[in-house]
Order: sequence, then structure tokens, then C-alpha cells
Amino acid sequence: MLEALLGAGGTVAIAAAAGLGGVGKTALARQYVGRYRADYPAGMWWLEPGDRVGGLVIEAEILGWGAPPETLTTDQQRAQWVYQQWLERFPEGSRLLVWDDGEKFNEIRPFLPSDPRFQVLLTTRSKWGQPVRRLDVDTLPPSDAFRLLRTLMGDDERLRREVPQAKALCQWLGYLPLALELVGRYLAVRPGVTLAKTLERLEQQRLAARSLSNVPEEMEYQYTVQAAFELSWQTLAAPEQALLGALSLFGLAPIPGDLIQSALPGWDEEDLEDGLAALVGRSLVSLPSASGVTYALHALVREFGRGKLETELAEQGDPLRRGVAAALVAVAKTVPQTVTLQVLEQLQGAVPHLEVVAQELTDWIVEDEVITPMTRLAWLAQGQNRWSEAERWKSQCLHLTETRFGPTHPDTASSLNNLAGLYRAMGRYEEALPLYGRSLAIWEQELGANHPATATSLNNLAELYSSMGRYEEALSLYQRSLVIWEQELGANHPATATSLSGLALLYSSMGRYEEALPLYQRSLAIDKEVYGENHPEIATDLNGLALLYQSMGRYEEALPLYGRSLAIREQELGANHPATATSLNNLAGLYSSMGRYEEALPLFRRSLAIREQELGANHPYTASSLNNLAGLYRSMGRYEAALPLSQRSLAIYEQALGANHPATATSLNNLALLYQSMGRYEEALPLYGRSLAIREQELGANHPSTATCLNNLAGLYKSMGRYEEALPLYGRSLAIWEQELGANHPDTATSLNNLAGLYES
Repeated sequence: MLEALLGAGGTVAIAAAAGLGGVGKTALARQYVGRYRADYPAGMWWLEPGDRVGGLVIEAEILGWGAPPETLTTDQQRAQWVYQQWLERFPEGSRLLVWDDGEKFNEIRPFLPSDPRFQVLLTTRSKWGQPVRRLDVDTLPPSDAFRLLRTLMGDDERLRREVPQAKALCQWLGYLPLALELVGRYLAVRPGVTLAKTLERLEQQRLAARSLSNVPEEMEYQYTVQAAFELSWQTLAAPEQALLGALSLFGLAPIPGDLIQSALPGWDEEDLEDGLAALVGRSLVSLPSASGVTYALHALVREFGRGKLETELAEQGDPLRRGVAAALVAVAKTVPQTVTLQVLEQLQGAVPHLEVVAQELTDWIVEDEVITPMTRLAWLAQGQNRWSEAERWKSQCLHLTETRFGPTHPDTASSLNNLAGLYRAMGRYEEALPLYGRSLAIWEQELGANHPATATSLNNLAELYSSMGRYEEALSLYQRSLVIWEQELGANHPATATSLSGLALLYSSMGRYEEALPLYQRSLAIDKEVYGENHPEIATDLNGLALLYQSMGRYEEALPLYGRSLAIREQELGANHPATATSLNNLAGLYSSMGRYEEALPLFRRSLAIREQELGANHPYTASSLNNLAGLYRSMGRYEAALPLSQRSLAIYEQALGANHPATATSLNNLALLYQSMGRYEEALPLYGRSLAIREQELGANHPSTATCLNNLAGLYKSMGRYEEALPLYGRSLAIWEQELGANHPDTATSLNNLAGLYES
């Protein structure tokens, strides 16, 4: 490329797109000079930084060309006299002038030859435009960076033994040739130092690490990384230096321009544009997208800027940190608790910046927002099934609030509540329980037994108890929560409606349908008054009421409610929203219960398609849709169509939630039911066994779901003619349902019927 640009005549500059001294501009120019020397029979002349004209004149005298006439009094005249002597003595052939490390082209231009028989090669940190034809020199590709390290270290066993560490080292150095050469030479003379140890030292000491701050004598470029960047820093005006410091506080990722403006609210818009343009023009900041709306710093420029915040920019450091923290907290607040793929697409680029504010800038976040970044990062992680990452953020948030505010602060209670909620979603009920308990105790102590936050904690603990099948304990907490919200917020407050809905769901689970019904109806009436007829909250209420009617066998009453819920969600949230998928799924389930399989089928398929599209192919909700569609196919006798869906559902649950999650147990149970329907009893048996073991372990021996598994396993033994083994399982199942759900619950009736059928057999 450089050969083509020079061959076209005129002037060409080499600039660094990544903005760095040390990217290899001078080295590239030297390689060109060495490789194409024969193409310049009239000679080459290399001008180093410093007194370039004085050097020209002295070398002309050494060559025997004489000295410029005394009448030539300016440097420009004397430079042009030397060029003229060069032309007169070597009139034929091309000649090359190399001007290394130029600053401002308009200042250099008068000192350059104008005769077309000259070609001029410039190296610069500035991004010059016409008439200069520019070649941007970027950092190395990762593979070339690794090869450079290997060239410098020779045939070193460490590079074969520590390949991941070598790649991480190259990445930390930002693939910058100067940094790679310094570190490579450092390691070459220290055979006992591992790559991991070198990386550890860099992470601790940053640009001050010896591997980056000692320049071996044999190196051609006698600058450290710090010194190379310092040359560019000194050319910046004070506001531009402050701007570089502010940018270094963001994550190592492209930074949207509007986010920079938000972080610097005191800056005039055009002043900020000028500052960014200056940093781009000096190659300290790059424009990674063609639109130019984002800005990026090289990893080591970011380290350099952070160092300046501790020294020259120390007085401005705290205001800059507060501004960046506030801007990123505002971004964090836009993260919804239900994360769709659209949300991920919109916010994925912000994650590295949110991670920085959560890890490094919490001291500069206003007190009542300090937990926001970690909480929202956890939501983003949880929405992508990255459960361990979500747990890390929520655990860090708890540690932060305990350390900063103390173990009994309300924000600590919120952190405990959030971590407990994650554990509940993961099926880790025993770990969630003490956290919910601590959260409740703090709110009762600090805010009072009748505070709305206390009611929230009671409600969440009740949900956990309900999930664990501890219905009587859940009931008292739901009732307390409801009383508080009615008393403190009013009988018609949305929080009261939430409590009514939760209590109704519990009654429904207990088979106390007649008690659940007026609660659902009250919740719906409150929300209609608050939100109107077509709010998504109304759709949620309608859905809950429809589920109750379905459980009561009142299918015709459930049907229009599901229809209205679906219509609201399609209208208000969109045809492809996850909540719409839930409505489709539930309506399909009702059609399936009514034997209207052909109507259920397209709805289950639509629900599955939405969840795969919006939540991802491996989300637990997607697994639920797969499981339900498989169940429908089983009911239709389409076993071969059901089998791969059921197997996919199980694989997702095991991967996303773990092998011992209650949802995994449900999937195992349903796959076993399918095998049983197909007459593949030996394959069904271990799946029922696994499902039963999980439910006994995670939910308890007397949970209704455990009873369901016992009932199904008994049914398999009955089908296999193993009546003596079926009998005690049916007996246990019946005892649990009578104890937990009551003598008149439909599941209890099913169990009695199954036991009677076994006796007949």
C-alpha cells in the first residue's frame, strides 16, 4: 500500500489510526527505505526530529555541496537551496525525503521540496487530509502480535506452556508493537519469569511496570510506552487533556457520543465536539464505526489517561468521576427486569461501561443509587441465563452495601432480597430462605413492622414458601403483607392488588378455589381503576383469573379472559413480546385441556417462536414452551414429534438451571410420561426416579409436586404389572395430597381414582 501511494507521486503521510506513538510508523518507514532503496537512484534523505534544516545544511557541507549563500536568511530558503543542490548533482531518477515524526502539516509544508522529482514520506501522529495521501497504521492483529512475541523471545518453552496467558498478555498490551517489543525483550532475558507473573505485574503496576518502563539499548525506538504517549499529551490543550481523562474512566469499549455529553454536563456541545475532534486528529481516540457516533481508546492510552487522573488531573478527577458515574447510572436505570433480545441488542454495548461503574466508581455514585449498576447488570446476566454472573453481581452488591452502609441498612436489606430472589429463580430455595429472613428482619427493625418495604419482604418470603410447598407458612405471610399494604397504602393501591393476586395464586395451589376467586376479582378491579382497561397489568390479572377458572374446570369462563389478556398484550407490548408468548401459551394450554388440539397447536408454536426469537433458544421459558408443545403432541398421539422437543427442553433446563432444579424435575417427569405412552417403560423408569429424587431433595417429601411424581411412578409400575411396588407409592401420593391440598382437591380425587384402579387390577 505504501509503495502504491508513493508511486503515485506527491506527498504521503503515515498516521496511526489507534492514535499511538509506538504503533510502528517509523519502523514501517525504515522497512520501506530498506526494501525499496534501489527504486531511488538519486538517493534518500532521512530527517530526524530536532533541528532538521540545520541537519540538512551540515550534511550538505559534509557531502561537499558547500554552504547556502548568506543572502538566504530563513530556514525555508536554506532547505530549498539544499534540495536544489540535490537536483543539480543527481538530476536523473527518483529521490526520497523522509520526514520522521511531523507535527502540523501546515508548518512542515514550507520546508518540503516542491519539485515533482521528489517523493516525500512523512510519519506523524496526526490524521492529515489532502493534499497528503495517508496510510493509517493500526495495531497488530492478535495472531501477528503473538508471532512478534515469539520472535522476540525465541524458541521459548513458556510460549508453548502458557498459550492462554500469552494471548491474554498480548490483549492487555492492546497488540501495540512498542509494548510487545518491550515486554518480549523483558521476558527474553528473564527465563524464570512466567507469562502469568508478567501479566499479574502489569495488572498491578500498569504502565509503571518494569517490563514497559525499561528500554533496552539495542532497541531502535528509545521510548517507553509512557514517554511515547507523553509526546502526544504535551500537544493537547488543557480541556482536551481533561477530556482524555474523562474518556479513560469508561470501559474498554466504544463510547457513544451522547453518553460522553451526559458525563460532561458542564461542557458546551461544540466545545466537546472540538475536543473530541482534537483527540481523534492526534490519534489518541479512534472512530470505530463509520458513522462516527462512538469513540474508542486503545487499552494502553486508557491506562495512560487514568494515570493522569492521579497526577496532573488530580484536582479534576473527582468531578469527572462523578459525572461519568451519574451518566452510567442513568443508563443502568433503563435496564428492565425482563430482558428481551431487543433490550440486549440495545444495551450490550453499554455493559463494559456499566461494569466499570459497578466495580470502580461506586464511591462517586449518589447514595440512593449505589446499588443500581450491580442490580441491573445482574438482570442483564440473568436474562441471558448467565446465572453465575448474576449471582456474582448480586453477591458483590450485598458486600458493597454491608461494607458501606452496615449490615442493617435498608439498602443491605434490598441486596439480601435481590440475591434471595435470584436463588429462588434458580431453585436454590434453602439458600434463599435465610436471606429473605434477614431482609425481613432489617426492614422490620429499621423501617417498622408495618412499613410497605416490610410488606414487600413478607410477600417475597411468602412466594418462596409457596414454591417450597410450605403453604401454611406462606399463607400467614401473604395475609400479613396484605394487611400492611391495605393499611399503609390503601385498599385500592396497586401494591394491595399485587398482594391479593399472590394470595389468590396460593389459594389456587391449595385447591381453595372459592377463596381465590374473589381475591383475583378484587385485584383486577383495583388495577382497572388505577391503570384503565388495557394496561399490561390488567392482562396479568386476567391471565391469573383465567388460570383459576381453568383449574376449576370452568373452561368457558376462562376462554374469553385468556383472549382479552392476549389482545391487550399484543396491543400494548407487541405481537412478539415475551408476555404475549405467555398468553399464547396459556390459551393453548386451555384449548389442550378442552381437547381442541388443532386450535392449541398454532398457539403453542407461536409462543415457542417468540420465546426463541426474543429470549433465545436456550432460555428456560423456551424450554417451557418446548415442554408444553411436546405434551400436546403426546396427547395427540404424535410421539415421534414430541420426543425431540421433550429432550431439548430437558437439555435446556439442565444447562440453564442445573441438574437438580425443580423445573428440571418437571421436564424429566414429562419425558418419562412420553416414554411410558410409547411403551418404552425401561427408559421411563430412571427418569421418574431422578425426578422424584430432585423433588424430595429440593421441595421436600410432602410437597404436592413430589406427590405428582409418586403418582406417575406408581402408574408406570402398574403398567409394567409391578402392582406391589405401585401400591405404596399411590398410598404416599394420596396421603400428601389429602394433607397438603385437602380431601376435596381434584388432585386428591385423581389419586383416589388411581388407587381404586390399582385395586381392581
